[in-house]
Amino acid sequence: MSNNCHNGDNETSSATPPILMWSPDPDVEKNMDRLRKIINKKHGVSLKTYSEFHRWSCDNYALFWEEVWYFTDIIHSKTFEEVVDTEKTIADIPEWFRGSRLNYAENLLRYDDDRVAIYASGEGQEKISKKTFKELRQSVGLYAAAMRRCGIQKGDRVVGYISNCTEAVVAMLAAASIGAIWSSTSPDFGVVGVLERFTQIQPKLIFSINAVHYNGKIHSHLEKLEQVVKGLPDLEKVVVIPFVKNFKTDISSIPSSITLEEFLQGGVKDGKIPDLSFEQVPFNHPLFIMYSSGTTGVPKCMVHSVGGTLIKHLSEHVIHGNMDRSDIMLYYTTTGWMMWNWLVSVLAVGASIVLYDGSPLVPHPAVLWDVVDSIGVTVLGTGAKWLNVLEDKGVKPRESHKLKNLKAILSTGSPLKPQSYDYVYRDIKADLLLGSISGGTDIIACFMGHNWTLSVYRGEIQGLLLGCDMQSWSEKGKPVHDESGELICLKPFPSMPVYFWNDKDGTRYRKAYFNKYKDVWAHGDFCSISSTTGGIVMLGRSDGTLNPNGVRFGSAEIYHVVESFKEIEDSLCVSQRSKDGLEERVILFLKMAQGSELGPPVINSLRNHIRTYLSARHIPSIILPIDDIPYTISGKKVEVAVKQVISGQEVLQRGALANPASLDLYNNIPQLQDY
Repeated sequence: MSNNCHNGDNETSSATPPILMWSPDPDVEKNMDRLRKIINKKHGVSLKTYSEFHRWSCDNYALFWEEVWYFTDIIHSKTFEEVVDTEKTIADIPEWFRGSRLNYAENLLRYDDDRVAIYASGEGQEKISKKTFKELRQSVGLYAAAMRRCGIQKGDRVVGYISNCTEAVVAMLAAASIGAIWSSTSPDFGVVGVLERFTQIQPKLIFSINAVHYNGKIHSHLEKLEQVVKGLPDLEKVVVIPFVKNFKTDISSIPSSITLEEFLQGGVKDGKIPDLSFEQVPFNHPLFIMYSSGTTGVPKCMVHSVGGTLIKHLSEHVIHGNMDRSDIMLYYTTTGWMMWNWLVSVLAVGASIVLYDGSPLVPHPAVLWDVVDSIGVTVLGTGAKWLNVLEDKGVKPRESHKLKNLKAILSTGSPLKPQSYDYVYRDIKADLLLGSISGGTDIIACFMGHNWTLSVYRGEIQGLLLGCDMQSWSEKGKPVHDESGELICLKPFPSMPVYFWNDKDGTRYRKAYFNKYKDVWAHGDFCSISSTTGGIVMLGRSDGTLNPNGVRFGSAEIYHVVESFKEIEDSLCVSQRSKDGLEERVILFLKMAQGSELGPPVINSLRNHIRTYLSARHIPSIILPIDDIPYTISGKKVEVAVKQVISGQEVLQRGALANPASLDLYNNIPQLQDY
């Protein structure tokens, strides 16, 4: 199977050598090198290569995470008695850093100076706002005092139905300082999607906004907020932020609602803001509640810990990302995606973060590059889809922008296509690290991703992350290389969920990850790990597995080929089981680019490319045009729900979809009826 499928190349699937795109400077010492040398000296080993370091970190995972604790200088009031019980398996969900006491917000607010902590910008915002670390600390103190005045205590749920704005970060940190639990969704979630999530966790306090700017228009948020509030009987207070200035905001019909200004007045006592205090909690105390996509059932509520989130994020920012106080990270995200939580943790490094809200294509497709230049962003994060859209629109930042400080572009959300590597290095900047990163909401972190000590090869994620003992397994549970397999994890790691909400006996947790293989975490993704580079190609969700005639593969293998065609704007590949359940075939839906139509020339060329780059058995049985492809709000293609629709099942959970009406296009398609 070739990892380098692109239109017009006569590559063979088995003999394609990896194509080098970028290499690190061996003369510049990275944080990764520094930690490796510390471990060599302290533990009497001689780790030279990254693969040796990775192996050691997995074989000695308790020692490794202890070294990360010290290397990243985690602030704590009480040290640990034990890192982890290594006698327990990953399926036992062992406790980490038992006996320690710490606070997440205290670690993110460790700096109290005049360097900028947060830049905020977006659609409809005329200028970029700034907040220093000192100002951020003061704001968190005010919000926390107001929360305490409202009766918020350790373990209470505080939520945001909120834009990607400074107030969201401040509210989250204030909740964390108290030991409360934060959860958020973005304004683009519909009422049903929000209630499917928040009704399960019974929040006491919600932060929201009056309106949003998107696609050049102002959209009132108050009607949706009113419906959400009425569906949450445990809410005691609704705080409405005037996110869109000069917008007529009438909150009289929203129960228990007050303006942000009124709320914050409650934090002032005798004309002063009380000193900010940090509730010291155990390492595995709940910090965030995150949600599964909810496209096939009620979303699962995954509870992530204070310490687990902090130490895993720091390992990714400091060790893998080589970040320090000079860095400025802009990750284009919403508060409903785990990348928001990941971005905010950058504050613990003392680096700056950039919050951008609104469309990344309005008023023009290069708007984010304007922000990169004006602020001096060093690390830009995005979804793979955005890079694809920019290439299609002919955007060439290399010619229009300086990008002087930009040293890394990170991409996630869906597999990064090989041709997107070409685009980045050709049309954006030749000398930067392009880091495709992958993990998930399930672990609020990455399993694999960017690494300043490894080369970048076209179409591949650079490598597995330290302390993550990952393999790709066949259906029989055997490790495989250079072919499609199930991504699994063999050893415990700190950012596993501590539990699922309302899952007292752990049944849903075990079913989610440990049903497939005994005592092994099955992540639900297909991937291929290269035996030559150690790089990884993600091949789609394994719950969307395609298995025609006993050949098992992931949908992303098809997408890699299909979406290199200029005539095709988007695609969706699913399997359909026969009515007797004995056979399975692959259906490929194509959304054609404007001005193109699906006729014999395109179909024949497509079949030939799939045969050449994959195999004859990968060729879809039926190729059909479709007007729209369903996506989740966080930008992932929705395959399983389409499988349900074409098999005649009703999909009830549509709240997580960005375009729920698109599912109706897959109903009663004549060509699929008599199988």
